[in-house]
Amino acid sequence: MPEQLLPVIDAPGGPLSEEEHAARAQAMDAAPVVFDVEAYVEDFNRSVVGAYRRGIADVELPADSGVARSIIPPGTAAVRDFSNLSAHIPQFIAEQCVGCMACVSACPDTAILAVAVPETQLEPAIGAFAWKRADGARTAETASSHFVRTRKYADVPARKGIEPAMFGIFVDPQHCKGCAECVDVCKAEGHDALIMIDKVAQEPSGDSTLERYRRDFSFFRSLPPTPPEYRNEKALADLMLGEQALGYVGGAGSCAGCGEASAVRMLVAATRQVHGPDSMGIVAETGCNTVYGSTYPFNPYLVPWTNSLFENGPADAMGVRLRWDQAGHPERRLWVFGGDGAMYDIGFQSLSRMVASGADIKVLVLDTQVYSNTGGQSSTASYGGQVTKLSAFGKAIHGRPERRKELGLIMMAHRDVYVASTTPAHYNHFYRAVMEANEYPGPAVIVAYTPCMPEHGIADDAASRQAKLAVDSRAFPLFTYDPRRGETMAKRLSLQGNPNVKEDWSKLPDGTQFDFLDFAKTEGRFSQHFRDGTPSAEILATRDERLEYWQLLQELAGIR
Repeated sequence: MPEQLLPVIDAPGGPLSEEEHAARAQAMDAAPVVFDVEAYVEDFNRSVVGAYRRGIADVELPADSGVARSIIPPGTAAVRDFSNLSAHIPQFIAEQCVGCMACVSACPDTAILAVAVPETQLEPAIGAFAWKRADGARTAETASSHFVRTRKYADVPARKGIEPAMFGIFVDPQHCKGCAECVDVCKAEGHDALIMIDKVAQEPSGDSTLERYRRDFSFFRSLPPTPPEYRNEKALADLMLGEQALGYVGGAGSCAGCGEASAVRMLVAATRQVHGPDSMGIVAETGCNTVYGSTYPFNPYLVPWTNSLFENGPADAMGVRLRWDQAGHPERRLWVFGGDGAMYDIGFQSLSRMVASGADIKVLVLDTQVYSNTGGQSSTASYGGQVTKLSAFGKAIHGRPERRKELGLIMMAHRDVYVASTTPAHYNHFYRAVMEANEYPGPAVIVAYTPCMPEHGIADDAASRQAKLAVDSRAFPLFTYDPRRGETMAKRLSLQGNPNVKEDWSKLPDGTQFDFLDFAKTEGRFSQHFRDGTPSAEILATRDERLEYWQLLQELAGIR
């Protein structure tokens, strides 16, 4: 938000003459109105956000100057309350936890957070929090139940001469939408440290479930950030323990389990934690991300961002980049967010021009293979045979008749650009791609597989699971392309992260082949191709096309 914003000029008497325009401009230049950011944010949170939370905004609030300028202060979504959205909430089973941080990375709503506290500091912290409360004994007991001694945060530091730390997981009941993705990823990692429980009005202790969770989360907020010596640089999910990682505070209006939101918050965390809290800005193209990111008056970002049109985010970003460079801020990271409709289709030319310019701008493509924001139309990122609103399954045509465009290949053809194809479910691969993109001295494009629950026909807890299946089945192979690695395509392109990288198809632990059909059977958008258990000709053709694409990547990477 700029330090000075000029006032909105009303002309009740009709259009101003050129002389009047000049006179007013001169007066404004001579005495600009100083915009007190802190005062405005404080007043906004008190009056505007408070009124919306009470449901009286449309009756009591006049239009304010922020609305006139399309401004929402940072982090206002932190107070948004989803605690009554779901009847269930994840509960932490401390003794089952190893501190892998998978649940913290996966949560699309910043509703499950972690901390490591040096052992000698934990008990005093619990005591200091509990003694102020009438229910102090119960407060201390439930707060303590969130901590466990792990090898990662206790034994390994101890071997290095560092005081062991206790590791804790806490769930924010205000932001949790009950999608249960954290439970699913915990099981996928081989642990059972999270289970879903019912929210009840009275537990055996006498508290309601929500009262207990709110009290415990208040204790979590009273703790200092995890000291840096307990973060493992090789386990990149530990970025979420950083003091600057929470630049996406939760409270966004995304669907429960949204695959896009996980990618967005992980990218913001990786950029802020490595480069600093004031190190980045975002230009967002119209799409789901701009809707759930700015459902007035709730803004989940602590970083400055602006919403451009559906087709010109990269062009808008080029202007921002030039202005930042002129102002002496070449170190700032500038990201463009957009869906596959914006980047693959209507905004493709703008993206291509930005990349060709060589500008130091980074792009995150939120690839759902469908126009989720406008009701589920197909895009050129849709798979062959995929059923969408504009590619129905009928007697003559069985879903989308065209093959998918591969944006990553096209971006690599621009040559001097960093390109990655990744998913938030592959935590290390995703974080590494973001970090490499931020370090690359020029344009970078990350295409991230981000499942959409309603349009893919999958459950709320399935985003991470389906992204892994997409990679394992060659539906969406992982790769990174970095011009800094060498002069040839084979040196620049890496397929590291894919299973059975030298084979056509991946294999299950028992040796069984796992291909695109196995993936397609798990999603509603392909279900009509398996009506009698036999795959249709269209879905078989898509399987062959996916293998062809994978083999092309193998060839380019020097594997095939």
